[in-house]
Amino acid sequence: MIKVAVNGYGTIGKRVASAILAQPDMTLVGVSKTSPNYEAYQAQKMGINLYVTKESLKEFEEAGIKVKGVLEDMIKEADVVVDATPNGVGAQYKQVYSSMGKRALFQGGEKANVADVSFSALCNYDEAVDKRYVRVVSCNTTGLLRTLCTLNRVSKIAKVRGTIVRRAADPKEVKKGPINSLVPDPASIPSHHAKDVNTVLKDLDIVTMAVVAPTTLMHVHLLDVTVSSPVTKEDVLSVLSSTPRILLASGKSKVSSTAEIVEVARDMGRPRNDLYELVVFEDSVSVRVNEVFLMYAVHQESIVVPENVDAIRAVSGFADGRKSIEMTNASMGIGKGYLV
Repeated sequence: MIKVAVNGYGTIGKRVASAILAQPDMTLVGVSKTSPNYEAYQAQKMGINLYVTKESLKEFEEAGIKVKGVLEDMIKEADVVVDATPNGVGAQYKQVYSSMGKRALFQGGEKANVADVSFSALCNYDEAVDKRYVRVVSCNTTGLLRTLCTLNRVSKIAKVRGTIVRRAADPKEVKKGPINSLVPDPASIPSHHAKDVNTVLKDLDIVTMAVVAPTTLMHVHLLDVTVSSPVTKEDVLSVLSSTPRILLASGKSKVSSTAEIVEVARDMGRPRNDLYELVVFEDSVSVRVNEVFLMYAVHQESIVVPENVDAIRAVSGFADGRKSIEMTNASMGIGKGYLV
């Protein structure tokens, strides 16, 4: 059993912790919190071991939340630490992990140089095997890489041009915006997403643009992909529908928006309404000789969760990437084919 600690129990951390609890080959040492908010109370109710910083011990005691120990105790017990702290904080913790001889995963909010390799399970699982530090790329980059590495199986990709419509904030982030505007993110081109894709697909000709929209539900990507040889729409739909972690939203199902996608997740009984899969609007898939167009939605709160699980196995020396993906998908109910 791989003993895993999760440093940070927010949007990503709590989902990764739940995923670890579902794995047959992993055990959750515990999670860390810096303040006794509702997520800390929920972790306590779930019976998850809670660790805190020395500075916050008194605050947790006053809140009536029982803690297992301090952060260093949790790290000491773990084989692998999943760092799910806020952007930039993970890089500060790297020295702690290194001094204690622990392998660690970082999230996409950290710079690529924090780790030995940036990771996307369908693209470069093998590169992460036995590495000490792995960075799981961001939700948008995960969506891009999952799509591009799948399309690359039909015909080698020559060029990518993409536009990303980003959700402004996660549903719980009440202090963020924008409220009534579309904001270039940034106005200069390319956006950082193309650069991040190149940390995995290093020679790919890719340019992305991005805007932030006043929604909290999902991101939407619009891609124009040039491949090296002619393909058909049927070729593209076949590979998309047969690839785990990708779902097609059929026009016949009347699912035509991110709101309806999230509603389907609710109807499916998904924990926290999570969609670990990329959702491609089937009617958007169009082909002109060797140019492929498509639109898809990315659930920003959950798409990186299965990637974290696979990365845990990779740094622990589990060399069979396909088997890891199968194990993760089975334990979390992750599908392929059609959304409904």
